[in-house]
Amino acid sequence: MVDLFEKLRMEEGPLAKYSHLPDDYFFFPKLEGDIGPRMKFNGKEVLNWSLNNYLGLANHPEVRKADADAAAQYGLAAPMGARMMSGNSIHHIELEKQLAEVEKKEDVMLLNYGYQGVLSIIDALVDRKDVIVYDSECHACIIDGVRLHMGKRFVYPHNNMENLEKQLQRATKLANETGGGILVITEGVFGMSGNMGDLKGIVELKKKYNFRLFVDDAHGFGTMGATGAGVGEEQGVQDQIDLYFSTFAKSMASIGAFVAGDKKILKYLRYTVRSQIYAKSLPLPLVIGALKRLELLKKHPELRANLKKVMSAIKSGLKANGFAINENQTPPTPVLFKGGVGEAANMSMDLRENYGIFCSVIIYPVVPKDVIMFRIIPTAAHTLADVEETMTAFSALKTKLDSGFYRKEELVSVTKF
Repeated sequence: MVDLFEKLRMEEGPLAKYSHLPDDYFFFPKLEGDIGPRMKFNGKEVLNWSLNNYLGLANHPEVRKADADAAAQYGLAAPMGARMMSGNSIHHIELEKQLAEVEKKEDVMLLNYGYQGVLSIIDALVDRKDVIVYDSECHACIIDGVRLHMGKRFVYPHNNMENLEKQLQRATKLANETGGGILVITEGVFGMSGNMGDLKGIVELKKKYNFRLFVDDAHGFGTMGATGAGVGEEQGVQDQIDLYFSTFAKSMASIGAFVAGDKKILKYLRYTVRSQIYAKSLPLPLVIGALKRLELLKKHPELRANLKKVMSAIKSGLKANGFAINENQTPPTPVLFKGGVGEAANMSMDLRENYGIFCSVIIYPVVPKDVIMFRIIPTAAHTLADVEETMTAFSALKTKLDSGFYRKEELVSVTKF
């Protein structure tokens, strides 16, 4: 037997050799200043491509005023208590009503957090008799929710409809034996790859198999579809999504989440989702602020249009500079390189120190061991000049990587060659 904490002290992991760097350089970095394309990192201005502020609402003057006015009027305590007991308000109800109208669903239930909400929704929907079938690239909140499921679960390779059908055949056979049902879970826009879930393909399988569809569209809400209602609207299958989920942490630039669906199912969830029953209600400043954000989302389609202009310029620019990219017209834009953890650290430092660009770097185990991913997150607040500056920097990074410049054991100096 070993002491639990002693075991943890011994397991440093592959990133530990960089933990000595000052100012939380790679992990838990501190961006300072007003949220937007230009912020400060380590005291220097950087062009920031790391925030999911898709519509640029974080510092919109009407949003800032609504947030401030609501905080001044209500403080952060109101309403006090869980929603079911003493934490309800006319503002919560109004926000649910307006979200239901946007998503063209009968009803909406507000959630305090996206991650926590997805976990609890899955827990509430299924029991040990039921079967879950889910996409292999689903977000961690879905994976964790599925792990809590006491029944059987099957996974299908990302967006592989042929394999999904095989898993549905297995799930149907098992559900017939147990007397349970089938829940298929996928995403609208996958946050790492930028792929759209093949909702149209999944819905087509409803003609042959009896299942319900739960879609997490955190990155699609506000960015996809003619009105910003999400990937269901984009693919023309919104009415076939049984439960539509999104968070306020992306396009709405806030905290909170919601799930939309049939009125009877939403009523059931209100009485069974444990993370809401046993948690304090979403504070009124966040609810009132969300109402203002939703108003802007509906009234200003030019925000979404500008996001798409910047997004298109990034993707075409990367392609023109020889990068193999996912050409889906969705905001998350991964830029892939081949290399290890050390090279990733060197590239990230070079990008920030020499080129003044802050972009999240993703390494193993999120991606394979020999892959380095820089994830560019375009927003409506960025400009085409920002895109041009970034293309120059990434082309230089590619040249340096190919020459072996980043293979040094020590972190690279801040000197360009």
